[in-house]
Amino acid sequence: MGKRTSENVLLNIALKNFYGAAEELGLEDSLVEILGNSERKLSVSVPVVMDDGTTKVFNGYRIQHSTAIGPAKGGTRFHPDVNLDECEALGMLMTWKCSLAGIPYGGGKGGVECDPLQMSKGEKERLSRTYAARIEPLIGTWIDAPGPDVNTGGQEMIWFMDTISKIRGKVEPALFTGKPVGLWGSEGRVEATGLGVATCALEFLKAIKKDPKGTTFVIQGFGNVGTHAALTLVNAGATVVGISDITGAYYCPKGIDIKKAQQHASAHPKKLLEGFEQPGLEKIPAEELLLLEADILIPAALEGVVNKDNADKVKVKYIVEAANGPITPDADAILDAKGVLIVPDFLANSGGVIGSYFEWAQNLGGFFWTREEYNSRLLHIMKGNFKRVWDFSQERHVKMRRAAFMAAIARVAEAARLRGIFL
Repeated sequence: MGKRTSENVLLNIALKNFYGAAEELGLEDSLVEILGNSERKLSVSVPVVMDDGTTKVFNGYRIQHSTAIGPAKGGTRFHPDVNLDECEALGMLMTWKCSLAGIPYGGGKGGVECDPLQMSKGEKERLSRTYAARIEPLIGTWIDAPGPDVNTGGQEMIWFMDTISKIRGKVEPALFTGKPVGLWGSEGRVEATGLGVATCALEFLKAIKKDPKGTTFVIQGFGNVGTHAALTLVNAGATVVGISDITGAYYCPKGIDIKKAQQHASAHPKKLLEGFEQPGLEKIPAEELLLLEADILIPAALEGVVNKDNADKVKVKYIVEAANGPITPDADAILDAKGVLIVPDFLANSGGVIGSYFEWAQNLGGFFWTREEYNSRLLHIMKGNFKRVWDFSQERHVKMRRAAFMAAIARVAEAARLRGIFL
């Protein structure tokens, strides 16, 4: 059996984690071959008429890694670094994330290689609609139901959904999740990922018998996930001493006023922390944020931010991964040698996809829940998932990442066995 490798950092991380867990599980070679590859890889060209009258062609992608358990599920990102290998890695991660969450989804991912910060709203709409039209043959309520990701949100999901609905001549709200509440969206969805991350962090503190009060956090990334994780942690009594976004990092050893920071970012034209101030706050280089003194680090930005070049300088005792693949395998080994405990990404950040499942189910049923019902169900699932992985890791004497992979892969493998090779 030949094991795949990739020059793409994130795909290599995904493959190494999969092969390691599969070997420890004793997974048969045929299933390792199947699950080590994606079912479908779609590359599309996305022509867009720009505001100045010129036409630019962007590269777009959609991956369906596995549909053994159910329709593919995964976000769509607009970012200059989007590529096919990255989408495949994230699609594979979504397979394990959905499996571990116990929801009826497989894994998918997509995106467009572009810089949305340099585009007008009209250009982004034309990009979104053309991309949706190009991937339409692979999209369906019971086939592949994408959601938002980096630089996409409710508006893009509506453009996607509306475009495909018009092509098919009928409204299909469950085609995409992450939609605005006023247009088939779900109360609680915006906060779901951040709330889930914070819930895992708090359950982790409970497991190691540490009080949130007096516990300090550093959060890299102050977008939707980082913001709501920070707010939830502060409400539980924890102190957030460092935050960051693309404008830099902000540090206050006595604690950052997270509500004030959120209000500042919400009022900023580009939703950034640029210009944020409070007594005792210091602006520091972005790369220094990961190296601050604190109890727990939450990387909530992009992949590979903790790597072999900086892992030995990380001072925290614990890491809760909010971003996808924020720690490289080399860094993982370094941190493990230092005794740093890590709550893995596809456990910690699964609140988003669980929330997407809730929205999808509500769209299919045409009946919507209250925010309280939504959050209650989300917290129940997140706490149960954390306990399952924590208990598994303690019983098997393996790291939480390996425990999570083993539990998730076992469920997908069983579905693949039952369905046979012609999935």
